[in-house]
Parts: sequence; C-alpha cells; structure tokens
Amino acid sequence: MNKPRVVILGAGFGGLTAAKALADVAHVTIVDRHNFQTFLPLLYQVATAGLAADHVAYPIPGALRKTDVEFCMGSPLSVDHKNKEVKIDSSEVLKFDHLIVALGSATADFGIKGVAENALGMKSVAEATSIRAEVMRRFEDLCRFRDETRLSISVVGGGPTGVEMAGALAELVRGPLTSDQESAANHMDVYLIEAGPRLLPSFSPQLSEKALKDLVKLGVKVLLNSAVQEVTPRKIFLRDGTVVPAEITIWAAGVRGTPVAESLSLPITGTRIEVDPSLQVTNYANYWAIGDIAGARGSDGRFLPMVAPVAMQAGKWVAKQISRVESGKDPLPFVYKDKGSMATIGRHKAVVEVKKLRLTGAIAWSAWLTLHLFYLLGGRNKVLTVADWMWNYLTFDRGNRHIMDLQ
Repeated sequence: MNKPRVVILGAGFGGLTAAKALADVAHVTIVDRHNFQTFLPLLYQVATAGLAADHVAYPIPGALRKTDVEFCMGSPLSVDHKNKEVKIDSSEVLKFDHLIVALGSATADFGIKGVAENALGMKSVAEATSIRAEVMRRFEDLCRFRDETRLSISVVGGGPTGVEMAGALAELVRGPLTSDQESAANHMDVYLIEAGPRLLPSFSPQLSEKALKDLVKLGVKVLLNSAVQEVTPRKIFLRDGTVVPAEITIWAAGVRGTPVAESLSLPITGTRIEVDPSLQVTNYANYWAIGDIAGARGSDGRFLPMVAPVAMQAGKWVAKQISRVESGKDPLPFVYKDKGSMATIGRHKAVVEVKKLRLTGAIAWSAWLTLHLFYLLGGRNKVLTVADWMWNYLTFDRGNRHIMDLQ
C-alpha cells in the first residue's frame, strides 16, 4: 500500500508529535516559519533573565533526526482544496492526501484599546528578549538618575503565565537587581492585574488563595476584579476608573487561534478552526486541526485549554486516525485526558493540582521543575537549563541580564 502524503502546518508541540507518530506510515512534510521549536512554558524565565534564550529553542531538523520527515521553512499562504495543495511563502507548492493544521496561537487583546501598541506579549523568543531588554534598560535609567522616580511593571492576566511572570519579576527585583543597585531596585514595583475575582481560575480556590499569598509575600501588588479598559505608554486605565502606573506592560491576559488560519478558507468558530469530535475539520475530509488552533471541546462543551498536553495528545490521536482512515475505517472521537495543572510562583513556591491531589510549596516546586525539564527538547538544552537553575538557586543571581536589541 502506498503511503499517504501528509502535510503538517506548524511545528509546535502538536505538530512535532504528529510528525513523529506518522513518520513510519506516511510521507510527512512539516512546515513552520521558524527552523526551531520554542518551549513556550519557559519563555517567562527568558524574559526575567533566568534562562538564556537559546535554552528554550531547539532546531526542528534536530528533533526529526533519524526519521524521514521533511522540514520546509515557510508560512502557508493558501490551500487549494480542489487539488489538495498548500502554497507557502517560499513559492513552493506541497501536495497532500491529509492536511494537519497545527499553527498554534497568538496574543488576544480582546479589542482593548492600546494593547497592540503599548503592551509586550509573551508568545515568542523575540518577545521574551524584548521584555528582558526593556526591564533592564529601565533599571539602568533608575541607577543613572537616582531620583524619586518609580519604575512600575504591570502584568495583565492572572492565569499561570501571568502568575509565573509576576513572581519571577519580583524575585529578579528582590535578588539580582537589589544586589546590583539596591537604591534603584527599591524604586521598582510589580503589579499583577486580573479581571476576575481570583488568580488561577482553572485551579481550586484553595490553590488560588495560596498563589495570591505567595505573590504578596514577594512584594507583588495584586489587583483582582480589575478589568482593563485601556493601555497607554505609562498607565493602565481600569473600567472602575482606577489608574495603574505601568512604565512596562506585559500582556498575559489570553490567547487566540493564530490569524494565519483565517487565510486557509477553513470554517472558523471563534478564533479557532471548527472540528468534529475526531479533530477532523468540519465538512473537510482528511483535513485535521490540533492544538491551540483547533476548536475541540471537552465533555462540558467548552473549548479545550490552549496548553501543551492537549496539543501533544491530539497529535498522537490524529496520527492514529489517519491510519484508520487509510485502512477504510471511520475516525474515533478524541477524548482529552487531563493530567493536572501546575504553576510556579517563585523559589520553593508552586501549586500543583492533579484531580483531587493538591500540592504546594517545595514539593510542588520540585515537581514543576522535573516535569518541565522532562519535556524540554534536546540534551544540551536540558543540561544548560539545569546549570542555569542551579546557579540561580545557589547564588540568588541571574546571569542573563543582557540588553540585546534586535537591530
């Protein structure tokens, strides 16, 4: 039997997982605009000088070594549904029997005025290094002017990304920056702004309260029930009329399906591609969508969360369904197995929830470190990440406080 041609758009967690699972049963080509995969869960550590940028990036060809999967660097421009072809911006045309769309997500601004112009996102290595450079540049200004000026850094969004970012910023200020210039560090404030009534809304109320207490101990000024109305270059205006100082605004309030998907002429639900329970694109045979871009729903009817475990499970699932379809069988419905959630707040501070099991403190922190290290691609990246973590832990220092402008 001839192997089917499978084109995968996107080499994130879902796309790479699907490519590896299909490597022996199909002719696979994977397309991505970068030649590396970014380990998104650790981007906030790059932004706060905890890790070097190259520790969270791994070459896609290296991840596909010892397989026959072909990698093509580029972005999809359009899909010819009649002839089953994908045109990418390198002028190449890729024919397929099955198409897997795994294009990921982008920052969602919810139409709030000023976010796109005045806030920094957290979806790429470039954005993470931009945040780091901006924080360090403003800190150097404080050191130079030595007046009563305060540097306020505001993180918007109380989910795991926002909580982790705010905690890491607070530790950066309390540790390395205080050692560098205490008088300047004493003039820095970290805010965390959440529209809802509690942090980490996907966790239990007890763990949300624990996270809040840990952040407050670190010196973070947490504002709950505080919906943002507008973001300006130096201030954030809330809907209740409150004005929050924000020399730097970091937007961690939400994500949406990447807009690139809209150019593929596929059905969209919200900002995601509409899919059947099997993850096959609605009304398009042999088209599949996985990960953040897929409008897959759980048993409660809600969209599945935009997290790596969903994408990886979906990648493996779709690979199996393609084999079923090729053998003349109908695809089966996808069922996501939630293995729990976790977030780290700082040194020895984290929360972990796996069904009814809830962990906090050093045990949860150790579990967080171990799991993230396990999923990080590349032996070199693992070794260097451990080295950075150990150095940070033993010295209370962060050696990646570089200002590197991409010019």
